[in-house]
Amino acid sequence: MLFNKKIEPCCSYCHSGVKISPTEVACIRRGIVSASGSCGKFKYDPLRREPPAPQSLKTDGLSDEDFKL
Repeated sequence: MLFNKKIEPCCSYCHSGVKISPTEVACIRRGIVSASGSCGKFKYDPLRREPPAPQSLKTDGLSDEDFKL
């Protein structure tokens, strides 16, 4: 999904932007803009995407019997 050609434009992972806060991006073309915004000069940079946080393992309902063959 990170290297999909049909990615929705977003300033937070554009080649021209640098993230300065969780909600703002410093764009070399438009200045300080919203991280969720976009423009016609969008160029996708897959290295700027942040993967979602991993889910935690819920072990509350597990016992030793669940791991025996």
